[in-house]
Amino acid sequence: MPYLKLQTNQVLSDEEKIALCKIASECIAQSLGKSNNYVMVTIQSDMAMTFADSDAPCAFAELKSLGLPVEKTETLSGHICELIQRNIGVLPERTYIEFCDAERSMWGWNGKTF
Repeated sequence: MPYLKLQTNQVLSDEEKIALCKIASECIAQSLGKSNNYVMVTIQSDMAMTFADSDAPCAFAELKSLGLPVEKTETLSGHICELIQRNIGVLPERTYIEFCDAERSMWGWNGKTF
């Protein structure tokens, strides 16, 4: 159910991306109190990106989940920014995060919707 998409202008090897996917998946599962079995993470690196008219290290994250509680978004923002800074080297002030609470009828899995 939870889906985290990370995009950055930093260069990451395939091995670094896979390792980060696993770390991020655990982070999101714990932060949301959900099973890691349903968390999906994608990472796109070496993208043409600017932030504040600068190509210094930056990142954009999207977190979508069924029933994403608004009261958890600030804590999630802190966890995601820390994850990105520790593993990619992008400062929190150079990271944007979009949170999206998906409706069950608009989220498909296994040939059905939730």
